[in-house]
Amino acid sequence: MRGSAARVIHIVSLIVAAGTVAVTVTVLTGRDRPSREVLSVRGADISFTLQEEAAGTGLSDGGRRLPIERILAAHGANYVRLRVWVDPPAGYSGEQSVLTLARRATDAGLKIVLNPHYSDFWADPHSQEIPVAWRGADLVTTAAKVREYTRGLVARLAAQGTPVDMVQIGNEITNGMLWPLGDVRDGTRTQWSRLAELVNSAIEGAREGTSGRPVAIVLHVDSGGDLGRSEYFFGNLIQAGVTAFDVIGVSYYPYWTGSLAALRATLDGLARQYHRDILIAETAYPWTLVDPGPGDWVTSPDQLPDAMTVPATPAGQAAFFAKLRQILHDVPDGRGLGFLAWEPGWLTVAPKPGEPIPGANLAMFDRDGVGLPSLAAFAPPDATGL
Repeated sequence: MRGSAARVIHIVSLIVAAGTVAVTVTVLTGRDRPSREVLSVRGADISFTLQEEAAGTGLSDGGRRLPIERILAAHGANYVRLRVWVDPPAGYSGEQSVLTLARRATDAGLKIVLNPHYSDFWADPHSQEIPVAWRGADLVTTAAKVREYTRGLVARLAAQGTPVDMVQIGNEITNGMLWPLGDVRDGTRTQWSRLAELVNSAIEGAREGTSGRPVAIVLHVDSGGDLGRSEYFFGNLIQAGVTAFDVIGVSYYPYWTGSLAALRATLDGLARQYHRDILIAETAYPWTLVDPGPGDWVTSPDQLPDAMTVPATPAGQAAFFAKLRQILHDVPDGRGLGFLAWEPGWLTVAPKPGEPIPGANLAMFDRDGVGLPSLAAFAPPDATGL
């Protein structure tokens, strides 16, 4: 990493009530320059890989059948994101699965973004359930458990020769994590203080687990197309005392979170306001709307804000990722770190046991497992920086 010089930012808040003006000055720390190069992160979350392979899914590119990590690396990808749940249903993203995929990714020359959800199953803005085994403990005890758990995960990955390069603390924690202890949906100072204690404990554990090796800390929200919502989260969390993070991560799914113009405004605003590198931590776009499955998330062009210029076709999907790269390239002060595509090989495995498959038309492989043109999105930047 480069460019670790601290920068002091003063936020002045004016509150006017009953003829009295109250001035609050908040001092934040940021960075004078980006820590990494623009588009230096080009990768994907591949956490479903072992389940897909067990179900018989095979992927091919250029007529050759290869594991997904090899295909991605051949196209220029340099990172994978691996989610981990504390005690998930059998086969779903437990620690052993992460260790296995980390070895495969490292063997393919890919770096690792570790994403503990701090839950037994999916964590997102609608559900941040505390692991069953951790329930009933108070805030101090839970924070200590979070620190210990995070330290252990990072240390065990390092011990097998697959050290993590980044740790994403929780998943889409816009409404907090580890509910009810870290729930911030009511927005009280007490709630933000509790969340800050949990997040800081996770950050401390991540850094301790590396035994001195540098690791970038990512904080991730779902609101890649909503600057106000994103600023509300980071402003409150920083004010509550969380400053030791390096990267702002956002999810961007246009069918849920808005247009490409909204994404650009959000990334630019966050970079200017918080002086952190920006990562699109999750993203996807459909390559077809023909013959949708019973559970598909995207079935109509009406769900796509930019459908007129970015259609749901193989070429349109490739164009979507090209536009993402341009937006990241243009983030102020060179802070467009990169992107992680969401599960490009997710074709057959249910998100939860017994549920229909919701996103095969969002993969970067067709329904026969053949690579699509969008795989070109992982190529290193050219001489123009794109």
